[in-house]
Amino acid sequence: MDRLRESLLEAPIIEKEGYHYFVHPISDGVPMLRPELMREIVIGIIRKANLTDVDKIVAPEAMGIHISTAVSLMTDIPLVVVRKRQYGLAGEVPISQVTGYSKGEMYINDIDAGDRVLVLDDVLSTGGTLAALLTALDDIGADIVDTVAVIKKVGDGNELDGTTFEPKTLINVDVVDGDVVIVDESGDG
Repeated sequence: MDRLRESLLEAPIIEKEGYHYFVHPISDGVPMLRPELMREIVIGIIRKANLTDVDKIVAPEAMGIHISTAVSLMTDIPLVVVRKRQYGLAGEVPISQVTGYSKGEMYINDIDAGDRVLVLDDVLSTGGTLAALLTALDDIGADIVDTVAVIKKVGDGNELDGTTFEPKTLINVDVVDGDVVIVDESGDG
């Protein structure tokens, strides 16, 4: 994860209402995302995730889409995008999401009870998005085989702490005095 590490250490930090937000191509689309960084991340996810008998990859809009699309192409596992827009299609399930910096509704289709899913996301920070998504998938009756977030931001609390959901990550970081600090490069700590 050399490219991911270096790109995070170079990431600018923006403060939004007391929340320290790092700007990164995986989570924000700026600066531009280089193919060698994406390739490193996709290979890392494929190596780390349990892909045994996974029926569908599930990823939230917007920044989970590019990562999950690349993983889907490499594994031939279909992709379901959790959207921020309601279409009113049959089987659409609304999901209320609250993060450290926003709140809103998301919507999911094409997940049925018994589906074996891999959940992918860009950043696990406050845990609000993943907590809402994982709870909704559990309520639908999907079997959550594994959950992987590329980057985990530690130090600000996390809504997944104390739940049965234990996402894997590729790298864990903190923001200290306006700089990104690598906490665990294996993503396991």
